[in-house]
Amino acid sequence: MRVKGGTVRSRRHNKILKATKGYRMSKNHLYRVAHEAYMHAGQYAYNARQRRQSQIRQLWISRINAACKNNEIQYKDLIGGMKSKNIELNRMVLADIAYNNPEVFSFLVKSL
Repeated sequence: MRVKGGTVRSRRHNKILKATKGYRMSKNHLYRVAHEAYMHAGQYAYNARQRRQSQIRQLWISRINAACKNNEIQYKDLIGGMKSKNIELNRMVLADIAYNNPEVFSFLVKSL
């Protein structure tokens, strides 16, 4: 007995074709090409999210490092001192303090 794709296949195809609307050439109206473009686009988006997180962490470290230079301490000494004193502030919070409240950051450095 022959099995027809019917509504299941057409719905699946239409979902992919709707998602690839706006893609160039045949990538927005031929299912096979559109599906491949859709899969690649998802992978590119995932990789970009990972890269963005890395860049944000680099920004935090740069801000902390700049504040450390203003307080005449090295970044590695600040992080090491905080670990030895069991001060658990992550880099996001440290960068925020260094950027918005330099006097609090200076107090934190002096407490090490």
